[in-house]
Amino acid sequence: MNKLLPRFSSPLSALLMGLALGCTFGAQAQTTAIRSADFIVAVVNSEPVTNSEVQTMRQRLVRELGGRGAQLPPAAQLTQQALDMLINEKAQLQQADDQGIKVDDDQIDQAEANVAASNQLSREALHRRLAQEGLSVEAYRKQLKNQLILSRLREREVESRIRISDQDIDRYLQEQGQDGQSSPPELNIAMLLLAVPENATPAETKAIEDKARELARRARAGEDFAQLAKTYSQAFDKGAKGGEMGLRPADRYPEIFVEAVNKLALQGISEPVRSGAGFHILKLLERRQAAPSMTVVQTRARHILLRPTAQLSRDQAVARLQEVRQQILSGKTSFARAAQEMSQDGSAAQGGDLGWAVPGQFVPEFEQVMNRLQPGQVSDPLVSRFGVHILEVTERRKVAVPEKEQRDMARAALREKRLDESYERWVEDVRGRAYVEMREAPEVVNDTAGKRP
Repeated sequence: MNKLLPRFSSPLSALLMGLALGCTFGAQAQTTAIRSADFIVAVVNSEPVTNSEVQTMRQRLVRELGGRGAQLPPAAQLTQQALDMLINEKAQLQQADDQGIKVDDDQIDQAEANVAASNQLSREALHRRLAQEGLSVEAYRKQLKNQLILSRLREREVESRIRISDQDIDRYLQEQGQDGQSSPPELNIAMLLLAVPENATPAETKAIEDKARELARRARAGEDFAQLAKTYSQAFDKGAKGGEMGLRPADRYPEIFVEAVNKLALQGISEPVRSGAGFHILKLLERRQAAPSMTVVQTRARHILLRPTAQLSRDQAVARLQEVRQQILSGKTSFARAAQEMSQDGSAAQGGDLGWAVPGQFVPEFEQVMNRLQPGQVSDPLVSRFGVHILEVTERRKVAVPEKEQRDMARAALREKRLDESYERWVEDVRGRAYVEMREAPEVVNDTAGKRP
């Protein structure tokens, strides 16, 4: 299953794959009693929306929700959602036509082949699955064509306009750090030390302090601090490198040094600071806020997948996997052996092992169950858009996230957030600019109300 496929990166791919997977997997399409004489329920810029189209969209929603194992909303609400989706879709398709966006047969063929491959089916098997669910190949290809057109339109109108700057990423990481994940700032300090002998008299100590103040004054007046350090410093390195101690986290400097430079501007010179070694004059060469110290929890899991078919209903798949779970828990078989023998997934040869996964890598309905399990626990059967699974968490660990990967994650999170916001505004804008006339209310079919498909 190739790690159950990654979660959708945008509303655009979600629409296309949601349509595709909804039609190739899930509950059987339900037969609805639609009037033999169809009727118009709405008009979008002079193009009619018919009752039969609303019922087809409603059935599509039923399949998609059923593929995720979700509870259906009340029948009237589901029908209204279907109508709203159709109105939005027609308005967007009309805009795409105005912009000259086209999709040819070769592109539809490729999309169909991709859907079949992602479900580990041949195109012929995909067509048979469509027939089992009451959808003709022609109708399915028309749906694919529309979704490809909409995808191109939204890429042009929404995705291409999202820009994430380095400053946006810096701000995001800083905000994340303010939530308790921040690392101490990194400092580069140069030091000039005038040592005070252990047996120095008060007068000798005062003379050394006065000399330190004079050197600090000269440095603030513009003399080269590095040269002053090389000439006068009594540190162990005798002022080599101009007293520069190097960029390091603030907590790796003495606290009195950090306090002394805390309010300095860059290249600022501190007043002499007294320590057990003597008087230190400090110059702040560099201050940099370190990227938040981030860790991520990785989970290693394995699963067994059964895909419902005309010969194996979803309830039968659930019952079969419940039986297998009991055999695993009683020690009659191992999880790996059962996966090798029966899992309908590419991971079967590896005993169902899905490897190490980071949050967001699996679809939500799978990941939510996985996150609740402790290592060694085997889940009850769960339904996802791919089929029915049982899964076992084998290991869990925390790993540090490298800075580059942190920035990549931040960029992706910001892009997804802005894309969602921009997409919703765009949908509302297209709908608002369309002329929509509501006619006769669509039929409300009650045979799915409140049921789990």
